[in-house]
Amino acid sequence: MGNNYLFSLTPTFTQGLVIGQLSIFILLALVLKYLFLVSAESDSGSTTYYSQTRSDDSEWGRSRGSKDDQSEGEELGPESARWFNGLAHQVAEVYRAKLRDHLPGFEGNEAARKKIEDYANAIRPRTFLDHITVHSVDLGVSAPQLSAARLSSEKDGSLDTNTKPIEFDMAYTDSASISISTAYLFNYPMSSFARLPISLTISLSLFESTLTLLPPSPNSAIPTLTIALPSDFTLNLKTTSLMGSRAMLKDVPKLHELIEQQVRRTIAAKGTWKIVLPGLGSVADAKEEIEREETKPM
Repeated sequence: MGNNYLFSLTPTFTQGLVIGQLSIFILLALVLKYLFLVSAESDSGSTTYYSQTRSDDSEWGRSRGSKDDQSEGEELGPESARWFNGLAHQVAEVYRAKLRDHLPGFEGNEAARKKIEDYANAIRPRTFLDHITVHSVDLGVSAPQLSAARLSSEKDGSLDTNTKPIEFDMAYTDSASISISTAYLFNYPMSSFARLPISLTISLSLFESTLTLLPPSPNSAIPTLTIALPSDFTLNLKTTSLMGSRAMLKDVPKLHELIEQQVRRTIAAKGTWKIVLPGLGSVADAKEEIEREETKPM
């Protein structure tokens, strides 16, 4: 009876051939089913996903349209300013190259040092500060980083009613530094009675602030783009100092405070920049308009 069974624990050649052909057929069917063919349920699922995607896109479009039609009091969330950071870095590199007279290495460093020394002596208070010698300058390698661009909730009276300022969060850390030497002049009881030698190295640790960008007003005769800093910015400077000729005083805290206060006042005084739009006015016209605004009664 054992010969009546098609399969046995010791298959014959014919039985092995049948098993091999059957296994190949089953494997081929599985490959076709799961790798190349799409079942009705899968096709239905794909259609549902496509329909859902189209529905979501339509909903997003309606939502976006409703945001565009928002009232003036409503604002959009903060946006990235990554594209602007790339532009700011390029602008900073242009200024560095200009200060260095587009010269590499030591020659460029010397050109920048000489320009800064000339400027420092042009603005120094000559009544109590001797000639300033700039020993070295590091112009840095970075640029201010902006983030969280947003429409400001505050309105500016000089702007058109449909125009709002744009605010950024700004942070700047770099290797920028300067080393100088000068002397404080004592003019009492007589002129140039005594001199106090001072050597300083000032380097930037951190500068943080909100930056406001004011678009030009369509009603302005001289349309200008205004960039402004508030008065409550964060400034951290690192200062090393030596005072005196024989008895040397090192890193005097009061001197650090005076330097940081002076830098703060300078930044606050020059914390607004107006850029005349090309082809719509001249710098001279913009200066006249600024002077008129400053002389207006409050």
